Amino acid sequence: MAARSAPSCHLRLEWVYGYRGHQCRNNLYYTAAKEIVYFVAGVGVVYSPREHRQKFYRGHSDDIISLALHPERVLVATGQVGKEPYICVWDSYTVQTISVLKDVHTHGIACLAFDLDGQRLVSVGLDSKNAVCVWDWKRGKMLSMAPGHTDRIFDISWDLYQPNKLVSCGVKHIKFWSLCGNALTPKRGVFGKTGDLQTILCLACARDELTYSGALNGDIYVWKGINLIRTIQGAHTAGIFSMNACEEGFATGGRDGCIRLWDLTFKPITVIDLRETDQGYKGLSVRSVCWRGDHILVGTQDSEIFEIVVHERKKPFLIMQGHCEGELWALAIHPTKPLAVTGSDDRSVRIWSLVDHALIARCNMEEPIRCAAVNVDGIHLALGMKDGSFTVLRVRDMTEVVHIKDRKEAIHELKYSPDGTYLAVGCNDSSVDIYGVAQRYKKMGECVGSLSFITHLDWSSDSRYLQTNDGNGKRLFYRMPGGKEVSNKEETKGVHWASWTCVSGLEVNGIWPKYSEINDINSVDGNYIGQVLVTADDYGIVKLFRYPCLRKGAKFRKYIGHSAHVTNVRWSHDHQWVISIGGADHAVFQWRFIPERKLKDALHIAPQESLADSNSDESDSDLSDVPELDSEIEQETQLTYRRQVYKEDLPQLKEQYKEKQKSGTSKRRERAPGNSIRLHFVHGYRGYDCRSNLFYTQIGEIVYHVAAVGVIYNRQQNTQRFYLGHDDDILCLAIHPSKDYVATGQVGRDPSVHIWDTETIKPLSILKGYHQYGVCAVDFSADGKRLASVGIDESHTVVLWDWKKGEKLSIARGSKDKIFVVKMNPYVPDKLITAGIKHMKFWRRAGGGLVGRKGYIGTLGKNETMMCAVYGWTEEMAFTGTSTGDVCIWRDIFLVKTVKAHDGPVFSMHALEKGFVTGGKDGVVALWDDCFERCLKTYAIKRAALAPGSKGLLLEDNPSIRAISLGHGHILVGTKNGEILEVDKSGPITLLVQGHMEGEVWGLATHPYLPICATVSDDKTLRIWDLSPSHCMLAVRKLKKGGRCCCFSPDGKALAVGLCDGSFLMANADTLEDLVSFHHRKDIISDIRFSPGSGKYLAVASHDSFVDIYNVMSSKRVGICKGATSYITHIDWDIRGKLLQVNTGAKEQLFFEAPRGKRQTIPRMEVEKIGWASWTSVLGLCCEGIWPVIGEVTDVTASCLTHDKMVLATGDDLGFVKLFRYPAKGKCGKFKRYVAHSTQVTNVRWTCDDSMLVTLGGADMSLMVWTNEMEGSREKRPCDSEESDTGSEEDGGYDSDVTRENEISYTIRALSTNIRPMFGIKPHLQQKEPSMDERPPVSRAPPQPEKLQTNNVGKKKRPIEDLMLELVFGYRGRDCRNNVHYLNDGDDIIYHTASIGILHNVATGTQSFYQEHNDDILCLTVNQHPKFINVVATGQVGDSADMSPTAPSVHIWDAVNKQTLAILRCYHSKGVCSVSFSATGKLLLSVGLDPEHTVTIWRWQEGAKIASKAGHNQRIFVAEFRPDSDSQFVSVGVKHVKFWTLAGRALLSKKGLLSSLEDARMQTMLAVAFGANNLTFTGTISGDVCVWKDHILCRVVARAHNGPVFAMYTTLRDGLIVTGGKERPSKEGGAVKLWDQELRRCRAFRLETGQVTDCVRSVCRGRGKILVGTRNAEIIEVGEKNAACNILVNGHVDGPIWGLATHPSRDFFLSAAEDGTVRLWDIADKKMLNKVNLGHAARTVCYSPEGDMVAIGMKNGEFIILLVSSLKIWGKKRDRRCAIHDIRFSPDCRFLAVGSSENSVDFYDLSLGPTLNRTSYCKDIPSFVIQMDFSADSRYLQVSTGCYKRHVYEVPSGRHLTDQAAIDRITWATWTSILGSEVMGIWSRHAEKADVTCACVSHSGISLVTGDDFGMVKLFDFPCPEKFAKHKRFLGHSPHVTNIRFTSGDRHVISAGGDDCSLFVWKCVHTPH
Repeated sequence: MAARSAPSCHLRLEWVYGYRGHQCRNNLYYTAAKEIVYFVAGVGVVYSPREHRQKFYRGHSDDIISLALHPERVLVATGQVGKEPYICVWDSYTVQTISVLKDVHTHGIACLAFDLDGQRLVSVGLDSKNAVCVWDWKRGKMLSMAPGHTDRIFDISWDLYQPNKLVSCGVKHIKFWSLCGNALTPKRGVFGKTGDLQTILCLACARDELTYSGALNGDIYVWKGINLIRTIQGAHTAGIFSMNACEEGFATGGRDGCIRLWDLTFKPITVIDLRETDQGYKGLSVRSVCWRGDHILVGTQDSEIFEIVVHERKKPFLIMQGHCEGELWALAIHPTKPLAVTGSDDRSVRIWSLVDHALIARCNMEEPIRCAAVNVDGIHLALGMKDGSFTVLRVRDMTEVVHIKDRKEAIHELKYSPDGTYLAVGCNDSSVDIYGVAQRYKKMGECVGSLSFITHLDWSSDSRYLQTNDGNGKRLFYRMPGGKEVSNKEETKGVHWASWTCVSGLEVNGIWPKYSEINDINSVDGNYIGQVLVTADDYGIVKLFRYPCLRKGAKFRKYIGHSAHVTNVRWSHDHQWVISIGGADHAVFQWRFIPERKLKDALHIAPQESLADSNSDESDSDLSDVPELDSEIEQETQLTYRRQVYKEDLPQLKEQYKEKQKSGTSKRRERAPGNSIRLHFVHGYRGYDCRSNLFYTQIGEIVYHVAAVGVIYNRQQNTQRFYLGHDDDILCLAIHPSKDYVATGQVGRDPSVHIWDTETIKPLSILKGYHQYGVCAVDFSADGKRLASVGIDESHTVVLWDWKKGEKLSIARGSKDKIFVVKMNPYVPDKLITAGIKHMKFWRRAGGGLVGRKGYIGTLGKNETMMCAVYGWTEEMAFTGTSTGDVCIWRDIFLVKTVKAHDGPVFSMHALEKGFVTGGKDGVVALWDDCFERCLKTYAIKRAALAPGSKGLLLEDNPSIRAISLGHGHILVGTKNGEILEVDKSGPITLLVQGHMEGEVWGLATHPYLPICATVSDDKTLRIWDLSPSHCMLAVRKLKKGGRCCCFSPDGKALAVGLCDGSFLMANADTLEDLVSFHHRKDIISDIRFSPGSGKYLAVASHDSFVDIYNVMSSKRVGICKGATSYITHIDWDIRGKLLQVNTGAKEQLFFEAPRGKRQTIPRMEVEKIGWASWTSVLGLCCEGIWPVIGEVTDVTASCLTHDKMVLATGDDLGFVKLFRYPAKGKCGKFKRYVAHSTQVTNVRWTCDDSMLVTLGGADMSLMVWTNEMEGSREKRPCDSEESDTGSEEDGGYDSDVTRENEISYTIRALSTNIRPMFGIKPHLQQKEPSMDERPPVSRAPPQPEKLQTNNVGKKKRPIEDLMLELVFGYRGRDCRNNVHYLNDGDDIIYHTASIGILHNVATGTQSFYQEHNDDILCLTVNQHPKFINVVATGQVGDSADMSPTAPSVHIWDAVNKQTLAILRCYHSKGVCSVSFSATGKLLLSVGLDPEHTVTIWRWQEGAKIASKAGHNQRIFVAEFRPDSDSQFVSVGVKHVKFWTLAGRALLSKKGLLSSLEDARMQTMLAVAFGANNLTFTGTISGDVCVWKDHILCRVVARAHNGPVFAMYTTLRDGLIVTGGKERPSKEGGAVKLWDQELRRCRAFRLETGQVTDCVRSVCRGRGKILVGTRNAEIIEVGEKNAACNILVNGHVDGPIWGLATHPSRDFFLSAAEDGTVRLWDIADKKMLNKVNLGHAARTVCYSPEGDMVAIGMKNGEFIILLVSSLKIWGKKRDRRCAIHDIRFSPDCRFLAVGSSENSVDFYDLSLGPTLNRTSYCKDIPSFVIQMDFSADSRYLQVSTGCYKRHVYEVPSGRHLTDQAAIDRITWATWTSILGSEVMGIWSRHAEKADVTCACVSHSGISLVTGDDFGMVKLFDFPCPEKFAKHKRFLGHSPHVTNIRFTSGDRHVISAGGDDCSLFVWKCVHTPH
């Protein structure tokens, strides 16, 4: 059956007719070599007009839709569509891939652009957010990503004149981007009044921040910065699709068919209207232009490419044309000439010359064309139309012969008969009509057998028969010309068909895959002469099969290039070419056919390089009959490493179960036991499914792996050391060229590769994130810097890493079959090979991808399964070992020769300096010369050769060899049976390590008085192991069947073994010879036990649910225990030998009397009172606690109690060994747990003296020996265990401040809502009432009076044009920590409030500000490294973590010049609550407020995220790097302290261990500091400080403070530590203490603030000074020598600050806040002058007109009047119960108006003295009062209220004034109202939820400032009656600006904050005269 192999001929793409003009723009360019680059379908084309030749780039797997040219014009970037689209950067000269960028975008890549120097590439996705992504394309690395826009983006470009700036445009927007750190921040272009907001299609950047853009209406919009400054109208009459900038200027092309050239300043040079030229036509639309010198390239919508020479612009030269809109289905071949005819839905029929590669004729029809045929004489051309008609043309001049319409549905297929007399026409209405050609196409017959549309027709050679295929896949035959159906099979049997284009039929069975019923093959064509068949399918693939191919699933060669479905394919008349046509891509592909004989000399057509994805593997499968796989390999390919539950899932599972169990009451759980165990020795080596995993280290130790343990074995001392960083099976191991580092890969949901040091056994790096299920192969590069790994996911992903950085460099899909080995090229670090099942691939790195080429076997061999591979002595040479025992020798990618090396598979090979060593299944080690020409020596692994020093026994001769390594004069050999042997060059073999062979191991017994144990396994062996220092296998015996349990008799002489077939035997324990055996049961014997004492009885439990009791002496069965409902799992005897305890699979705990087996019921409480001889039960009250929280997912399989009955050891399904205190009562006891086994632990046993614990791994076949370390003896060494991980239920302590900080919810500005409970319709949405007097324009009435009395009359009024922030009074201490630091040797301090970073000069009080944050800052830190002086990092609040501008971010900036150095947008949703720099200053740590409290490490200068991990499920308050480290840090939080290590890209953490100190409990930790020798200090909520050594608590400094320790600071220069806490000042105590380096002695400092309790939130130590930030918003400097306190910064403690009043003549102002204080501030001296404590929250404050009195309104309804001079109370009154919202003196000082939230304004006459009796009040106010203003003559009062209405009242009567005309004539003394037509313009469009809260008109009466709920201060002109007036915005406050005022003389504006309790002083900048 030849069809089982692919044909040996080949197709080569020669020409593509077409260009993608639809839905694409800017995709046509000149390269540096003056070639033209563009794309069509899935192919990049480089066309040379000089040579009329095309080159193709075929690295894409789907339609290309975007293209960018590198500035040097050689490299091209192209982007494709697809589910996982990627970008290829390729060389237009060699058409080879340079880089692949993938794994970021979805749907497709819409635009691409290179930056000025070509280092970076920007791409835009087609996903819903239109993601914008910036790449370092050479490294294949994404630098930054952000959501682009909610609608399509059409073009993007780098600004070539400003670094790090980009512009993008699209549907109704243009955006200007800046790139800083990893943050892309957009600003939307402001269209303003200059142009209409509309869709922008293309753009180009120019100098001086100018951007030119082409709009949908044909205008060109010119932008400066982000503002539209002018438009060039009518540049085109319709949309401008393309704009191209070059040295001379700009070229634009539009939908109007015109090209316009512009000079560099965008003045027009010339217009070329293509529609008017000789090639033009109506509707020509330009999609792409490229201007170079005097040539212009133009691409059109209709798939043409023109080249225009500027001075002959009337004669454009047509370079390329193709079909356009609709689908392309019709294809016919001329019978005698090299011509092809195509016809398409674009209604055109075209004739192409296959020799000249050109279009030679074209004719447009009336209807879309669906099929075509040329008569045998080549005279007539028939075309089938979509409307059911067909037309016949003369080929030579395209004139019509006849047009016939007999049908209504589309004609899909027509063919002339071979004798030229008939034409058969197949229609979609399932009929075929036969017409006579000579009879002017008269209808001769009709075939009507089909039930579905006709798809294919073929005539027989004699023109007597016709065969058809239809849509149902039916094949029918008809007699011609009548059309009668042939039903007799015999009649058609011998028919020879003139052509074969049918898809169903015996001869073409093989084109269909084996098991599919689909019809996705659109067309086939048979080449009888060449015996090949070509097919076209829906996936864009053209395939070559042998013809005939009879059996389904035949092998083929496949060719990609078309994007979607290939609709038709035909051989040319002389079979030189294959023509294929694409449906949606309109492209015609011409392939050159290369027959077999030419292939021999055409090695140059090695398989085209292509990305692995597109070249999936069944293609060039030259698979001849593949030999059956070797049994061992077959077995291995069947292995699946999937787990039901992965260790990674445990934390989530626990949380879920905890949620469920919250309801249950919890007893106080037992503490974990004091004992711990340490892994001492492991018997076993993983050889059964791993290869080449055994090496010598630098110092001659041996490194290998078993289960989840990396083992380093010292063969001189016979000891082992362990790497225990993995938590599941290790599958592969590689050693670093320096021989001291090792890489191991494991199983897991997101499996990791660990690189660790064999000396220190510490992880150096952990790589994860790109594989699934497991990592099966790893290899280091020769320079040791890179690592390659292969996963066991479906596509066996290959990843190349920079392992030290933990960075993924490149990734690719490897193969769908298993890959066994990956090898890096020792000479070229960018090359590697992978080998596996029928797989050999040669890869090279291309940026973020790998490009693979298949090994080319040619005629030398068969495509075999490769088991191992090495490189030879040059970079071209590679050697692989196959599954048949050959060694293949490769040069480049070609197989050069094969050498027979072993019988059976070659599993391992190793390259030496001068030769090779191989090992195979035949158990032979062979040494070879350097080119595998001769075998120098062989060593057979036989028992006879075993040397006396061996640590065990060989089970069989010639075991299968799985690993070989050389070094130290020996050959190291690992076998499938789990043995490690050392072969001396002279021959003797030493056995070093061994374990059980493949099969589960369950049986384990320890000897009653010797340190030995016995095991029995499914591998049918019984083994005895020595547990004393010799650690070897003492004896082994083969059994007939596998065994499941074993037990020593009490005297140690006999050994009973239970087998899998229901029999058991007793053997002599020394010789292992049989004593006696029984076979009473059918199912597995699961447990077997001698009775204690003399061992009189033997209990035998089976899976048949019975326990049989035998009398040992008489060898008779004496009793049967019945009554279990399920299989028996464990049995135990009591001490007297009278009672049996039984566990079953149904979780029953049963008791039986011995020896008869009578069932007993024993109350649960009594069980533990019985003395048990052994306890291996997992059920019952005494071990309730051993069942984990997630008991439903995992089973506890084994337990064993120590002989002193103190400690219970358990083993479970997840591979954990745990120790519990016995009895373990209460659910979920506390434990210590150890990971070393990978999956199930099947058995655990203590040795006779409890000194060791022995555990068995079921699937990992390993026997592990642990030493028991008693309490007290273990202080020496930190243990490897993890304490029980269910968090302690005890609460971690309580403190109001901590609770507040923990529960605070941070809102971002954009989402803030009203601070006042407003209701009603907003002013800008209210209908305006027509005013009574719309006066005529010229009126004799007196002019309207001024709206506002102006105070500085006489001066020229100058408008205010800007506000500059000058001072901020405020500091965020209430819920932030460690956020005050010294800079510049203590001259300056830096801190933050609201969204501003403040640099404050200690001496002068001047401030400067960092204002780039767009929301509140929550944390701040200073870089201490001298290289980064004055570098500050601040983290802010944010929204969801979607990388958009509102996402949380960290800014790194220079404190002196306020330059932003980097912005890191993070994945911490909600906000960033802690930041810390590493010792070198290069890394930054950030912690999020997201539910997982993610911890992230950044390389901040590059904006690169290195590592990230969930921190804790409760709030983390602080995380800090150790001051001497770049890899270690500590995090503290609610009941949490964790010690972290950064290894590569992974974060490893250890919880703080409390175990060694009695009564220590995990409290809430608030602060952290560090000491030498790995000491860590953490401050707790109770005032203690915990001292940790590594991660173990070593002492507690009790009551370091009386209240929580909120802040700690480690001084780098002398190691002294400052702590700050919450305490009441007392003689000896203080809230700040300075300690020595070890926290033993301290000195306390009192803060003289006069507060009842001091609560310190931040401490920092400089030269002789301590800087303290308090909860009360003070920043204080304390002298260390004299303890003098100097308050540097004051602020309100709690907000909002509602009241604000400025002094009428001086630069003072007052503020009143919720904290019950009124404070007086001096702007000139930059400080607080005074404060008054009122005892109640204050809401409003006001100066009298002279400035001598102050009125204060309180929240409780009281108001007070103070005299300014003495601060004495002049009068106070409380007439209302609710808050006073505003209080005002009348300008004549006679009345006081008091407005409250009781919807009232009260008037008091001040002239009557301080009695303050109410004279009257205003009636019917509709809602609460917000602001009030008096008129200048004191006769009226305007009141704005909470329902958005403004009322005017008379004073003092309180009568409501309704006459609008009268109101309009009032002149106001002040204006603070947010309502009224005069200020309509201050209300913004975006205020659905939020409001303008306050306003103030300047004293000059022409400027207005407002504050709103978003925290913005805005500056308007006054009045502003038009809606949405123009304004300037000033950011800085948190949400809610509560009040705002001008100071006297309009010198400053003061704004008061709600959430931030801060006062901002803005300097007014007036316009110059």
